[in-house]
Amino acid sequence: MLKIYNTNLETNKLEEVKKIEKGVWINLTNPSDTEIQKICSQIDIDEDFLRYPLDYEEQARIDIEDNAILFIIDVPIIEDIKDDKTYTTMPLGVLMIEDDYVITVSLKKNKVIDAFEKGRIKSFCTYKKTRFLLQILYLNAACYLENLKRINKEQEVTVALLQQSMKNKDLMQLLNLQNSLIYITTSLRSNEIVMEKTLRGKVLKMYEEDEDILEDAIIENRQAIEMSKTYSDILTSTMDAYASIISNNLNGVMKFLTSLTILISVPTLIASIWGMNVKLPFESSPYGFAILIGISLSVALIAFAWLKRKDMI
Repeated sequence: MLKIYNTNLETNKLEEVKKIEKGVWINLTNPSDTEIQKICSQIDIDEDFLRYPLDYEEQARIDIEDNAILFIIDVPIIEDIKDDKTYTTMPLGVLMIEDDYVITVSLKKNKVIDAFEKGRIKSFCTYKKTRFLLQILYLNAACYLENLKRINKEQEVTVALLQQSMKNKDLMQLLNLQNSLIYITTSLRSNEIVMEKTLRGKVLKMYEEDEDILEDAIIENRQAIEMSKTYSDILTSTMDAYASIISNNLNGVMKFLTSLTILISVPTLIASIWGMNVKLPFESSPYGFAILIGISLSVALIAFAWLKRKDMI
C-alpha cells in the first residue's frame, strides 16, 4: 500500500496527496513490486533500499549510500496466532533522500507510523526530515514501554489463574510471554546501537532541540531495556518456581500411590496364602474367616502407622 503525505504550509495540517514532490512523506506498507518500482523510478534510488526493511530477519542498522541514508529499526507489534496474542517485533525502514524526501517502509501497519498518519504527534511536519526521524525513534521507545506494561499485566493475570488451577494453557502463555520478552530485549538493544551511532556519528545534521529529542529517545529506550530485563528475570523465576511445584506435586502423588500399593498388598498376600490348596491354620475353625480378617487389618494398620511415621502418607 502506497500513501503520500504533505504538510500544508498554510494550515500546518497533514494532508494526503497524489503527487510526489519535494517535502513529502511517502509511506509504504507491504508494498507491491509495482509500487516499489514506481517510487524508485521517480526518485532515482536503489530498489534494495526499499526491500531491506521488508525482510523480517533484517537487523537494525544505518546504511549510507550516495544521497540516501537508510535507518532500520525494530518496532513492536502484536500478532494474533491461534486466538493468542504474541508480542514481537518487525523492521521499520526510514529512508531519507537528502532534504527532499522521507520514505517509511514496513511489512505491516504499526502503532508508530499509524500515530503520524492520524495526526496524533504534535509539531510534526513532513518537511522537517530529521525531526521526523527522531520523533519516530522516541515514539517507538514509548510503544515498547506500553507493550512491556501489557506483558507484565498479562503475566500477573496468568499467575493468578495458575494459583487457582494449574493448566497447560496458562503455562504455555507464560512461556509465550517469556519468548516475547527475549525478542523485545534483543530489538531494544539493536535500536540503542542505531540511536547511539546517530548521536555520536553525526550522521544527520541536527539542531540543539533535535539532539534533546534524540537523547530523550535514548533514555526511554534504556528504560525499556531495564524494564524488559526485570520482567524477564521475574518471569524466569516464576517459571522455575512452577516447574519445581509441578515436580514436587508429582513426587507427592507417586509417594502416595506407592504407599497405597503397599497397604493393599498386605491383605492380598494373606488372602493368597490362605487360598492355597494345603492345610493351614484356622481352616477348620468356624471363626477362621473373622480371624484372618482381623490379622489382615492388624498388619495393614501396623504398615499404615509405619508409613505415616516415615511421612510417606
